[in-house]
Amino acid sequence: MQKSLLDTGPIVALFDKSDNFHKKIYNFFQENNYKLYVTWPVITEVSFLLDFNKGTQLDFIRWLETGALQVIDISLFDISILRQFMDKYSDVPMDLADASLMLLYEKLDINKIITLDSDFYIYRNLNGKAINNLISELIPYKGR
Repeated sequence: MQKSLLDTGPIVALFDKSDNFHKKIYNFFQENNYKLYVTWPVITEVSFLLDFNKGTQLDFIRWLETGALQVIDISLFDISILRQFMDKYSDVPMDLADASLMLLYEKLDINKIITLDSDFYIYRNLNGKAINNLISELIPYKGR
């Protein structure tokens, strides 16, 4: 099974049926099988964005309970790497959730991501390598 990082946007779209990307994201996950990796900052961001409906928010939490996502912890040592990313991309700006996913790219060498965020076209790992967005065709705006 292939591995991929998973960003906030596609998770929100999956659970929010009113989201413009809901159907496309739902279909993507029906047609593809990836081992999905996230961090606690991503989970926190998703939970916050789904707060408009407690039932939807609980559906997301129940999905987590099934083991659908591999949640990777961030250590104290990792904070330095997060800061490096956030410093480097402060003009974008890079938030904690995005930095945490780039940290996983570094730590786990997973160079694929599922994201609706065009900022990932700009981000590079510490060796200057880009990350491959598996749903790039869904993003209407691909550059700055």
